[in-house]
Amino acid sequence: MSEVAQAAARCKEASRVLAFLDSETKDAVLRALAGSIRAGMPNILEANTTDLADANEAGIGDAKLRRLELRESSLEQMAAGLEQIAAMPDPIGTATRDEPVPSGLRVRKVRTPLGVVAMIYEARPGVTVDAFALCFKSGNACLLKSGKEAAASNAALWGLAQDALREHGCPASAIELVVTSDREKLKQMLTFTEAIDLVIPRGGEALIRFVHENARIPTIQHFQGVCHVYVDASADLDKAIEIVATGKTSAPATCNTTECVLVHEAVAAAFVPRLAERAARDGFEIRAEPRFASFANGVESVVQASADDFGHEFLDLILAAKVVGSLEDAVDHIARHGSDHTEAIVAEDVGVQREFTKRVTSSCVLVNASTRFNDGFQLGLGAEIGISTSRFHAYGPMGLEELTTQRFVVEGSGQTR
Repeated sequence: MSEVAQAAARCKEASRVLAFLDSETKDAVLRALAGSIRAGMPNILEANTTDLADANEAGIGDAKLRRLELRESSLEQMAAGLEQIAAMPDPIGTATRDEPVPSGLRVRKVRTPLGVVAMIYEARPGVTVDAFALCFKSGNACLLKSGKEAAASNAALWGLAQDALREHGCPASAIELVVTSDREKLKQMLTFTEAIDLVIPRGGEALIRFVHENARIPTIQHFQGVCHVYVDASADLDKAIEIVATGKTSAPATCNTTECVLVHEAVAAAFVPRLAERAARDGFEIRAEPRFASFANGVESVVQASADDFGHEFLDLILAAKVVGSLEDAVDHIARHGSDHTEAIVAEDVGVQREFTKRVTSSCVLVNASTRFNDGFQLGLGAEIGISTSRFHAYGPMGLEELTTQRFVVEGSGQTR
C-alpha cells in the first residue's frame, strides 16, 4: 500500500471517532492549537523562510511567492480564526427540520459529517490550519496533499495540530499530511473512493482542472476568480475609488482580488481620471477599452486592452476596465466574462443595488464593499476550506455547515406500511 493510501486509510479510521466527538473536546483542541501557533511563531517563520528561499532559487513566480509567505500578522489571524471556530456552535446533530407527518412519525433532518475531506493545494500554508480547524469542528478528518514548495511550513503547522490532538486524547490521524508534486501519486489518490468522501483543490487553474478531470470522488472547486466591480451612476465616487483600488492592490494574487471595473457612462468623466491617477500612484496597470481610455487624460498607467483581458484572472497588479451604458450592460458583461466567484456594485440608489444583487448570481455579491471580503474569515465563518463556484452542495466560501451533509432521523410508535 502506498504512502498516500496509508494516510487515507488512517484518516478514514479517525473519521469514525470524530463523528461522535463532543464539542468541548473539539473546542479545547482548537484553542490549544491557537496557543501553540502564537508560542511557536519563531519556528514557523523560520520554516517558512526556508520554503521561500527554496522557492526563489527554483524561480517560482511572484504570485505564488506571495501566497507562500507567512508573517506574524498572518499567523495571528490563523490563531484568531481557530478561536473564532471554537466559539461557534457545533453543527453536528443540529436539526434543520423537526416536524410530524400524517402517519404520526416525527421526522428530523440532522447535520452529519461528510467523513474524510481531501485538500489538494500548492503554496498556501495557511490552508493547513484552516482545513484542519473546519474539518475537525465539523466532525471530519482531513487528508492534506500539499506541494513541495511549502513543505517546511506545512510540516511545522501539521506537527502542532497533531500535538494538540494527542494532548486531548484525539486520534492524531484526524489530520494527515502528504507532501508530493508527483501527479501520478495525485491521480492515484483521486481514485480512493472507499477512503475519501470529498476532494477540494486549491491552487492554479491547471491543478484544479487536473483534479476535475481525474477524480472519481465528488469534487468542489473554482477554476478562476474573475471578480468585477460595477460603479453605478449613483455611486459615491470616493467610496468607489477606494473599493476598486484596494480591491486590486491589497492582495493581487488572491482569487477575490478585483480583476475588472465597469463604470457607468454618466460618471466616467469624473471617475476615470481619478482612478487613472490612483493607479499611477499605487503601481497598477489599467487595461482599458477605448472609451474608458478616452477619459484618462493620457495617464501612462492606462493602456489599451485586448479582447482577452476581459474574463481574465490576472493575479497581478493589472486591472481591466470598461465604460458601460447601463446596469443592464454591466450585468450582461459579467454574465459573459465572470466566473461566478465575486461581484460588487458601488451605488447609493437602493433600487439599483437590489436589481444588481437579484440579477447577478455569483457566489458572493457585495454592495458598497470590496470583492476582497468574499473570504470565510471576513464573512464570519472563522475560516474557509475553499470557495466553491460549482453550485453543487456548497456555493461560495465553505465553512462549518458546508462541510456537513444531512440525514433523516425518524421516530415512530409502531407504524407500519
